[in-house]
Amino acid sequence: MHYFCLTLLNDLIGYCMASKDRMLRHKEETRNNILEAAHDIVKEEGWQGLSMRKIADRIEYTAPIIYEYFSNKESILQELTTKGFIKLSKKLELAKAEHDSADDQLEAMWMAYWNFAFTDTEMYQVMYGVQMNCCSQKCSVTDSPYHSFIAVISEIMKDKNPTEEVIKQKYFTFFSVIHGLIAINIINRSDVSESINNQILKDAIGGIIKSIK
Repeated sequence: MHYFCLTLLNDLIGYCMASKDRMLRHKEETRNNILEAAHDIVKEEGWQGLSMRKIADRIEYTAPIIYEYFSNKESILQELTTKGFIKLSKKLELAKAEHDSADDQLEAMWMAYWNFAFTDTEMYQVMYGVQMNCCSQKCSVTDSPYHSFIAVISEIMKDKNPTEEVIKQKYFTFFSVIHGLIAINIINRSDVSESINNQILKDAIGGIIKSIK
């Protein structure tokens, strides 16, 4: 009898744990579905077209269910911003890994940054506040791309033994030029061809690298 009770108790515990795991997986799946729906809507209609109601309609849920996971649209934007910086950081590290010299690494990383801005333009807009309010100041992972670039810039400048402040200034020189070019292209939708834009970008990156060596 004692053995039977222990077996029954173990089975009950196992069932409860399995049920809890299923519930957690379901919640995570629902959360991801909400974020994917939000991103799809933004791709189609822009950030101004995003609403909690549209997200609910897209995944065939009721609006109250959406609010169980996200308190408002701003919280969804914040979550997407976090995912955007994680995605960008991974792309930068992959670009860096393809090259041995710090010069080539830095050029490849900024090219990857540029490509990210135009393959996922809507995400870049919310990450860096291009034509909309920026969420990045609240995002704990925004330092990841910054530190990736800082590490390579430090390697290039190591013979000069620069201070942290100098290295930071050089990063923002790069960022100002490249982000400015991206913003101009996003806002004005210029007629400049992709090949010309890429050449302008490479010239800018190469010129700044020479100036810091």
